[in-house]
Amino acid sequence: MKQWLALALVLGLLGATALVAAPADKEQIKEALRELQDFIGGWKGTGQTKPRPSPRDPFWEETVEWSWRFKGDDIWLAVEFKGGKFLKSAEVRYLTDKKKYELTGTPVTGKDKLVFLGTVDKGKATFERTDPKTREVQRIRMFTTAEGIRFSYFVERRSASGTIWRPEFQLAGNKIGESFAKAEKRPECVVSGGLGTMVVTYNGETFYVCCSGCAEAFRENPKKYVDEYKKSRKK
Repeated sequence: MKQWLALALVLGLLGATALVAAPADKEQIKEALRELQDFIGGWKGTGQTKPRPSPRDPFWEETVEWSWRFKGDDIWLAVEFKGGKFLKSAEVRYLTDKKKYELTGTPVTGKDKLVFLGTVDKGKATFERTDPKTREVQRIRMFTTAEGIRFSYFVERRSASGTIWRPEFQLAGNKIGESFAKAEKRPECVVSGGLGTMVVTYNGETFYVCCSGCAEAFRENPKKYVDEYKKSRKK
């Protein structure tokens, strides 16, 4: 009986350990997600279903909000789509074992989550999944242009054996609160290392964060992030 209890205790400890990311993995995940830092913030634009729509084809106003999320050692990016026709929300994580990015989306219609795997190359993110019912391949492409002022995403499909991508949805939007005029240099986010756009304070000092997720993480443990930030600045 004691042997079984000891075995159960060991297995329980191993299971608990597996749920906590190792420090090296945590830093690797954070660094990988920084490849999408230009997406962080709010975007507003016009959505459509065709690259060259006619006056009768549908248009809609859509906003997209990207932010960092931190929960213990778990780090991911959250995305909210307001007014969109494809996804309501999504989470983007980096899988260290596969060296891939995983986008898990909540669709506007339907209950099942849509899980895409992808890569990021020079700030351009590409995610793909195979539809279990139709066996078609669905693809999402996202990128910024105009020095981070313009954001675009495309949703496309192709047959399992085909090479031609058919457009489903697309959005072209501008960053909320920004203009195409030359942007002034801004400080660094004390949490993610991205572009600081929101002011936070600690012990009378002013710091910056890039999104609501980083602001929340800072409020929960400001000393941790201030110490890490100041240490990195000394290197």
